Amino acid sequence: MNRISHIEIDDSGLPAPTPEIEQERKVAVFDLLEENSFALPKRGDKVPPEGPYHLLLAIQERRLVIAITTGTQEKAGEFHLSLGPFRQVVKDYFMICESYFDAVKTLPPSQIETIDMARRGIHDEGGRILQERLEGKADVDIATARRMFTLICVLHFGG
Repeated sequence: MNRISHIEIDDSGLPAPTPEIEQERKVAVFDLLEENSFALPKRGDKVPPEGPYHLLLAIQERRLVIAITTGTQEKAGEFHLSLGPFRQVVKDYFMICESYFDAVKTLPPSQIETIDMARRGIHDEGGRILQERLEGKADVDIATARRMFTLICVLHFGG
């Protein structure tokens, strides 16, 4: 029950993503729904509704919004996180992704692998930042945080 079963990305009002960014989004959503760990901790005496959860990700007023409901549409929580802590790692992630997409077209596998290792390292950093920002609000494992970070990047790209 401690999982995400549906995810929606509200990118209304944002520029259309590039084909590469759209592909990253599709892969992240697929991977996230296939395997994730997401739980809402007890706060004081208040026990949160049980999952599985539906998440809505959006950017509103320069903040990341994560709205959480249950499968029966019961509101389970909503977090508004500053995008500031993500800015540099998102910028680094897009730069390395651009290098990776270019490399795939022309470079030998050994060089592509080196760029991909750097990309994974930045991705890990973004996942750790998200875990820190969600501390006390939601419990997510690093794999879930990494996939959610990709979706934050997609929103950040347009925002």
